[in-house]
Amino acid sequence: MPSHYTTNMRFKFPILAICLEIIIIILFGVFVGYETNDGGSGHGHSGNDSVPDKFITPYPMFQDVHVMIFVGFGFLMTFLKRYGFTSVGINMLIAALGLQWGILMQGWWHSHSHSIKMTVLSMINADFSTATVLISFGAVLGKISPVQMLIMTIIEITIFATNEHLVAEILKASDIGASMTIHAFGAYFGLAVARVLYRSGLRNGHDNEGSVYHSDLFAMIGTLFLWMFWPSFNSAIADAGINQHRAIINTYLSLAACVLVAFAVSSLVQEKGKLDMVHIQNATLAGGVAVGTCADMNISPYGAMLIGFVAASISTVGFKFLTPVLASKMKIQDTCGVHNLHGLPGLLGGIAGIIATSMGAKKDYSPTMQAAALASSVGVALVGGTLTGFLLKLPFWGQPPDQNCYDDSIYWEVPEEEEAHGGSAHGDQNTLKSDA
Repeated sequence: MPSHYTTNMRFKFPILAICLEIIIIILFGVFVGYETNDGGSGHGHSGNDSVPDKFITPYPMFQDVHVMIFVGFGFLMTFLKRYGFTSVGINMLIAALGLQWGILMQGWWHSHSHSIKMTVLSMINADFSTATVLISFGAVLGKISPVQMLIMTIIEITIFATNEHLVAEILKASDIGASMTIHAFGAYFGLAVARVLYRSGLRNGHDNEGSVYHSDLFAMIGTLFLWMFWPSFNSAIADAGINQHRAIINTYLSLAACVLVAFAVSSLVQEKGKLDMVHIQNATLAGGVAVGTCADMNISPYGAMLIGFVAASISTVGFKFLTPVLASKMKIQDTCGVHNLHGLPGLLGGIAGIIATSMGAKKDYSPTMQAAALASSVGVALVGGTLTGFLLKLPFWGQPPDQNCYDDSIYWEVPEEEEAHGGSAHGDQNTLKSDA
């Protein structure tokens, strides 16, 4: 990277962040209000006590999705040995900005009036829009600045909301767990940005582009949170009743089958048969991604398990064999392997949706429109990601030079290493034990 790239964030980051928040507050003041219980039964206080409030009922699902966004995604990316602050901290920053902007973008597309009425359901959808950016963040993790991430968040959520409207309202496709509109879209948007921001200085790797024992353990915490709450992610906006019931069960079974196959294939592709923590952290989640599109469809329990089986296989094989090819041949440096966790399983989910609708698993949905929705999500993501990449490539956004990639200390105050102190303490303890 050119030496004139300055990484000092003292003014550019605070000014951009505060200006964005002021603009969003003004837009909320003009357009956003509370949804109310107007049009209720009119039976007064006692009637409201006896009937579950439609605004509060989905709140437990929202809590689960919210934990996935702020804890699951954040900790999943802490595998880099010197990049934990950014993985969790900037994840929180992106999510906080993204959910506010997502409420506006999705509200404008889905509202039939000039005002946006806030409900718990709109909060869930806002978290979904944020998930798209967090997926893309994984592709460029360690190589861009906080300022670039703020810009990317605003642009990507705007494009995401447009594509989602196209898929749901115009093409009338079913994608209840968002395999296409969130996972495939976020993955290929991020990969397009990563391709434009390719760094030739990192083609042979980087000293910090790796994990240590404790960083992989922290990342596994993220995996467990995501794995446990994924049924809520895929069912949160499904119609209450049998459809939501199916979405929960199908996701639950797909994830369970996915884990066994991911462990098995991980051992199979390693020369000595040992398990690779990268595979376990990621491929065990692929079943939740892949079953998303047809989660609420009548695909039978064994169908959901079959999707999890295939998703785990292609995800693990992708991490082992495809990621190095993307880096060396196509110049796509995918830090977190989002292509294998979200891209390929997202495509599989779209294909599964096409097959399921052609077999009548969900009435009134066309396999042709499902295919168009998959093509739209991938195509819009690639074009939007490429254009965003060129904008982010401008030399004044504070991106790190090659030698400082994957290192928290360039943007964070990092505590001094205490390894030497710890080592002397252990030495003193050993001496005391010897004396004793």
